[in-house]
Amino acid sequence: MIAGQCKTTGQGTDYGEPQGGGGILGPMSSPTPCCSSGDHAEYGYLADKSRYVTRMRRIEGQVRGIQKMVEDEKYCIDILTQIAAVQSALENVGLSILEDHLSHCVADAAAHGGTLADDKLAEAMNAIRRMVKS
Repeated sequence: MIAGQCKTTGQGTDYGEPQGGGGILGPMSSPTPCCSSGDHAEYGYLADKSRYVTRMRRIEGQVRGIQKMVEDEKYCIDILTQIAAVQSALENVGLSILEDHLSHCVADAAAHGGTLADDKLAEAMNAIRRMVKS
């Protein structure tokens, strides 16, 4: 088995940049196992995956719009206003995914107890710390 793969399905459990990658929020954490009791767990956000993808595409369009504003030498305050809108949109997506994670992944781990519950709680707290610092 390759590191970062689910023991049951062999599918990757880490999305985004490789271990140690930079990214906006710093290095990706090493996720706790995606499996509990031998069953492959679904991530909490998957029920709303299409909605999240749509929101991220909209945000991507906003960022491209900001780039064009800079290229077209638009007024500073207008650019800053658009940057604030993108930051707010990303924060809202992040909070929604965090809520899904807490109500699904963390709640499931807490119900099973043991070290997995402790790991999931610590992982959630680290994610919250990163979000609050940004």
